[in-house]
Amino acid sequence: MAEDWRNGGFGLYIHWPFCEAKCPYCDFNSHVSRQIDQKQWVDAYLAELSRAAAETPGRVLDSIFFGGGTPSLMDPETVDAIITSARANWSCANSIEITLEANPGSVEAGRFADYRQAGVNRISMGIQALHDDDLRRLGRIHTVNEGLAAFETARNLFDRVSFDLIYARQHQSLADWRSELNSALTLGLDHISLYQLTIEAGTAFGDRYAAGKLRGLPEEELSADMYQVTQEICTKAGLPAYEVSNHALPGSESKHNLIYWRYGDYVGIGPGAHGRMSLTNGRFATESFRTPQEWLSKVASGSGESLRSKLPASEQAQEFLLMGLRLVEGVDLDRFENLAGHSLDDDVLNHLKSLDLLQQSDRRIATTNKGRMVLNGILRELLIE
Repeated sequence: MAEDWRNGGFGLYIHWPFCEAKCPYCDFNSHVSRQIDQKQWVDAYLAELSRAAAETPGRVLDSIFFGGGTPSLMDPETVDAIITSARANWSCANSIEITLEANPGSVEAGRFADYRQAGVNRISMGIQALHDDDLRRLGRIHTVNEGLAAFETARNLFDRVSFDLIYARQHQSLADWRSELNSALTLGLDHISLYQLTIEAGTAFGDRYAAGKLRGLPEEELSADMYQVTQEICTKAGLPAYEVSNHALPGSESKHNLIYWRYGDYVGIGPGAHGRMSLTNGRFATESFRTPQEWLSKVASGSGESLRSKLPASEQAQEFLLMGLRLVEGVDLDRFENLAGHSLDDDVLNHLKSLDLLQQSDRRIATTNKGRMVLNGILRELLIE
């Protein structure tokens, strides 16, 4: 079990906590700051990289992901220093994927060229909508034209460019979404992430919703129809789903996200970053201090970690199912049994298969398209002990 993580790979997540503006739907750990001492942040990231590498010797790094926040607000020199340090601290796979998230409002051609020079080889862009009215409702600071121009800038510099869209937005009809998604797929994408708008507590949208002021959200049935249309259109365009919300040309899946979903190990560095690390004495969940200044202060004192919790075998098995059943490829039952120390209930499996929610091939189970729509319910059934 100590080497179980090798089934999923090894990645590095770098969290950049700053944005130009806070989007009203966002519950990520992001902050607006007008003055950022990039040298101070470089020093902190490099210190945490050295600390993590000392605990994980001999690993081969499969991916680096710069998330946030808005990592495209990082100076290219900051990105370069982090990648250089990561390469010095670990061996890197020949096919290492190095992704940087970008918002169109922060894109400059020169800056993108410098990111590529630093070693970034994949861009994930937060386009979110292809209608200006919807972008304004979502609190985005770019227009559709700016988003498309940024996408072209990225595509001219990088071999792999993905972007995100949000659907089930206010006042959006099924025909609206069908048209918008078809337009997006004419852009020659190899990967696209398509997320249903969710209203999270603690966000501006959450507050408005609680006060009855967030109008025009689709009913549950319409949201389900939008999901089904998404699968049909993307499959027809040659970008089938490989995960609940992610679609790609075969071979263009996000390697970094696959590490999460295949339950590999990943080091999380930066304010609020989470990690999963298999060490000689077990597998641990890690978290970092959330606020930027507190994280910087704690790193200066020796460690930015706020939590390190040893995961019992039962919890590892649960996490493995929670993550792996999001994937179209599903999960290996032998691996589950090695983690859990027991098998899944055959009666429950057969019941879910009879409802066309699960399918099985030899020792692998996977959700069907119908099953992925009710994934939480499936997990509740499987994880009842």
